[in-house]
Amino acid sequence: MQKTDLIFENTEIAFALKNDSELERAYFLFKMISIEPLVKIGTAATNFAIKARLPVEGLIRSTVFDHFCGGVNEYDCLPVIDKMYEKGVSSVLDYSVERVTKVTQFDAAKRMVLKIIDFAKEIDAIPIAVFKPTAFGRFYLYEKISRGEALTTEEHQEWFRVVDRFDTVCKKSKENNIAILVDAEESWIQDAADNLVTQMMQKYNTEKPVVFNTLQMYRHDRLEFLKQQHAFAKKNGFYLGYKLVRGAYMEKENERAQEKGYPTPICENKKATDNNFNKGLKYVLDNLNDISLFSGTHNEESSYLLMQLMQERGLQNNDPHVWFGQLYGMSDHISYNLAAKGYNVAKYMPFGPVRDVMPYLIRRAEENTSVAGQTSRELNLLRKEKKRRQLE
Repeated sequence: MQKTDLIFENTEIAFALKNDSELERAYFLFKMISIEPLVKIGTAATNFAIKARLPVEGLIRSTVFDHFCGGVNEYDCLPVIDKMYEKGVSSVLDYSVERVTKVTQFDAAKRMVLKIIDFAKEIDAIPIAVFKPTAFGRFYLYEKISRGEALTTEEHQEWFRVVDRFDTVCKKSKENNIAILVDAEESWIQDAADNLVTQMMQKYNTEKPVVFNTLQMYRHDRLEFLKQQHAFAKKNGFYLGYKLVRGAYMEKENERAQEKGYPTPICENKKATDNNFNKGLKYVLDNLNDISLFSGTHNEESSYLLMQLMQERGLQNNDPHVWFGQLYGMSDHISYNLAAKGYNVAKYMPFGPVRDVMPYLIRRAEENTSVAGQTSRELNLLRKEKKRRQLE
């Protein structure tokens, strides 16, 4: 593929699903997000309003929520899911309620994921489900196991219930032919999650990848981990599925490493992270008989690279072992232009009650403010489409 084919510049395809008012709203939102002091003030004010139970849900719903979330429940998401699928973009329904700490909440999260799998098996537009390890068990428990510390009798029983939640969901995914992505966590709890997901892969990825783990490639050890897992899977006769992302906890990771006096697990700079991510893509594409890929990135260069790697290896655009993924409400210029070329594309579509999803929405706003170039790129593309439609 030649870079002369700059498909991500096509804003007519990128924003075809947005009417003029939705396009204006998106432009306004990203304009606000680009102003860091405004995001900090808005975050503080929103947190206060939610805690004080002020009637702000309508305002939030009509602005930031509707842009970054599919709806308040899975049925509420259906119109959006259907519209996206008409353009060739699938959905990964993500129940984005965070800060779960109680057993009843863990069981409720498991039931929700099972419900999504049941929902998905009836709808071609939802080929993939997802959950986060800490939605199924306490952060502290993952941390203790990752440190190699002995569990108490009660903790052993608690961990058994965590394993059972994983197993129940992965089993149902296989039975219903729905892939299940397990999101990544902070590095100091990730070992416990990795070991558990590998167990699930070994048990359920016997014919093809059903269970996918997530590799945060801003960690300099993840490429070596991928290679080790590949050797282990080949030795034990099962398939691997991996979602590759750059990573979500960089500031937290670096601060903790400095505070506790150990070397940071994060790559030294963005270039090193980009190189690590791209090497991960190449490794998976070189071993596609054994490993399936979900490339979760908003990076244009990495997306072009993956297209090029597929072409060099003679793969069809819709090869079932390769998926591209972006978040709903972001990087539509990547998602819809890839889909228009016949690639497998899925949007992570968060949903849940407005108040419960607020921590996710605040994180989205903060991340867009801190990621250099992301918000300005969105704004430039939205401005370009507004000019094309003669809205300015």
